[in-house]
Amino acid sequence: MGSYTFLGLPLHILLVHVVVVLVPLTAIAVLLHGLWPAAARRLGFVTPLAALVVLVLTPITVNAGQALETEVPVTAAVQQHADLGQTLLGWVIPLFVVAVVEWVWTRWGERMLGARITPSAVLGIRLLIGIAAVVVAVGVVIDVVLIGDAGARAVWGHLANVG
Repeated sequence: MGSYTFLGLPLHILLVHVVVVLVPLTAIAVLLHGLWPAAARRLGFVTPLAALVVLVLTPITVNAGQALETEVPVTAAVQQHADLGQTLLGWVIPLFVVAVVEWVWTRWGERMLGARITPSAVLGIRLLIGIAAVVVAVGVVIDVVLIGDAGARAVWGHLANVG
């Protein structure tokens, strides 16, 4: 496995726990940032920063998983987990984009454009950002749950057949 180990442990096993915790927390931050202006002001740059960390960790975790896949017997369950794992980047990229848009809008956009556009246009922009936040947050959490479930079945599924 080469460089995809840490203290003898497969790096995927360690990183996946960070991703499984950080992705839903970031999704919650994106939701709060997009739907609650007071929370958006308090969260500030933390939301896009967390989304950036997730964006960086996801391909590293996937690559570490691919390295681990070469070391274990490939079963249908392992293959399903690997296939689903490939989908996460397609959700964390939009999560990052929405987080950055939310931050930019909260930090500068509303103040700078608010005086130049109508209140209904400001409300419309907020609504679009909120809808994007809901879609991306729900989608990324569902994807993480499906990937994690498939991974747990790949590792522990044989125990379900005992009894």
